[in-house]
Amino acid sequence: MSATAAATGTLSLAQINAATREAFTSLLDGTYEHSPWIAEKTWEARPFATLAALEHALATTVREAGREAQLALIRAHPELAGKAMVAKTLTAESTHEQGKAGLTQCTPEEFAHIQQLNAAYNERFGFPFILAVRGPRGEGLSKQQIIATFERRLANHPDFEFDEALRNIHRIAEIRLSDKFGEQPELGNQVWDWAERLASHSEPPYAERGELTVTYLSDAHRAAAQRLAHWMRADCGFDEVGIDAVGNVVGVYHGTDRNARRLMTGSHYDTVRNGGKYDGRLGILVPMVCVRELSRAGRRLPFGIEVVGFAEEEGQRYKATFLGSGALIGDFDPAWLEQRDAEGITMREAMEHAGLCIADIPRLRRDASRYLAFIEVHIEQGPVLNALDLPLGVVTSINGGVRYQGEIIGMASHAGTTPMGQRRDAAAAAADLVLAMERRGAQEPDLVATVGMLEVPSGSINVVPGRCRFSLDIRATTDPVRDACARDVLAELDAICKRRGLRHRTEETMRAAAAPSAPQWQSRWEAAVQALGLPIKPMPSGAGHDAMKLHELLPQAMLFVRGENAGISHNPLESSTSHDMDLAVRAMQHLIDQLAAETK
Repeated sequence: MSATAAATGTLSLAQINAATREAFTSLLDGTYEHSPWIAEKTWEARPFATLAALEHALATTVREAGREAQLALIRAHPELAGKAMVAKTLTAESTHEQGKAGLTQCTPEEFAHIQQLNAAYNERFGFPFILAVRGPRGEGLSKQQIIATFERRLANHPDFEFDEALRNIHRIAEIRLSDKFGEQPELGNQVWDWAERLASHSEPPYAERGELTVTYLSDAHRAAAQRLAHWMRADCGFDEVGIDAVGNVVGVYHGTDRNARRLMTGSHYDTVRNGGKYDGRLGILVPMVCVRELSRAGRRLPFGIEVVGFAEEEGQRYKATFLGSGALIGDFDPAWLEQRDAEGITMREAMEHAGLCIADIPRLRRDASRYLAFIEVHIEQGPVLNALDLPLGVVTSINGGVRYQGEIIGMASHAGTTPMGQRRDAAAAAADLVLAMERRGAQEPDLVATVGMLEVPSGSINVVPGRCRFSLDIRATTDPVRDACARDVLAELDAICKRRGLRHRTEETMRAAAAPSAPQWQSRWEAAVQALGLPIKPMPSGAGHDAMKLHELLPQAMLFVRGENAGISHNPLESSTSHDMDLAVRAMQHLIDQLAAETK
């Protein structure tokens, strides 16, 4: 079949599952640039139950082929706006993609700049720059986005960039397969579009710089809440929509019996400063699409669905993390109301200004007997799924964590006159502590230990540091593993200071218990992933989530969605594709359908 015919959407899974190896390879021609060997090998993995299963099998073939074959695959791709484009020798697929991104209409200045970048990239890495120029939505990146990504990735480590090239090749293949099969991620596109529109609300001065910042009860925060409530009401068909006494956006879709128990789901809509568009918000928008589809079909379930956009999880404006989800389990501390933000505004004043009724907060506590469980979809915020070429992962436990703020006290002295053997250097001791944390954190699986902050107060270039402040962050899938690490690290800190003749003090600033997923609900997510034709990847969550608060009241389980750019999060580069979002929606739909079948 020609590339043109394939692009009309005439391919089907039945067709390729029944094909000979030669026909299979021909049908998938052009999916991977000038590399028919990938399809030839993947033919052995037939049959494929879903398009996602085929995509994963192709990616697995590449991953198992070894570095030499992978390098050849990368080098089979043309340069962006390069000689092949000028000579019109690109494949039909590459011509379409580069044209969709506007690269065939570069100005002379843009063309010259891209050529310079191509030359610099090839010199540094030894292979062409690969970017899925149709982007996470599939509609094409702008030339400005392409050039900015090009410039940023030039600074990557060669090994990282090799992997990033392969990730982009798989994304290119995913889009090409969607075109061949005529299967577009319409539900994922809706989630992606909503996320983009929600990200238009940001606070000054971040908004002016094109950055996303939405902190508790700011104007941007309240606008985001109103936007979510409007979509729930007007677009999705929720029966009840409201903003509660702490700013949570709550939508309820009743079951066949309005008094039936509910399945609760959701996540947070606040962000860190200069953060990403999907952390938290993905977990609100995915179930919103699910409810929209139920409402459009006129379908009611044996249970209700309650979607909550939690008002606060990040602790950016006030020192009160999980304020939104905490209120639902009765964990709202009235003392928080007197906290002041950087401008001196108390939380009480902010809530009153927003029109929230503080007196109603105690009534937000949910009755566990009225609910089935809490489930949450969340972007992974890490590189694991990316490294495995998997779009979804099932969370086994949310790590327990403990944090400390500390200070090492030595003696400030002249850097030029104090002999090395007579110094009481607080910063050098802190360096020992950092390395000790790194060693201890690496001793056990799913244990992480981080010194994220180091500061020499009033430090000078010619002074031996007399003080050094630091932070400790220790997380593990179980509390005993976390606590054992903390004991060892604090003991090592004590030993370091005794050896160096220093003093230290530490203060525990946070302690959160691990939240293992409820086995029955974790199994439901696993069944949903399996139904999509994908392998199950059980994995812990190193980050905290609203689910760990609801865990104190209800069974909980989470689904992770792969992020782009090696899964980076709390960063403007945080991203995901509409294809992966579509799979997340379909996984939740499967879970809901199975739950409905069980509860009839």
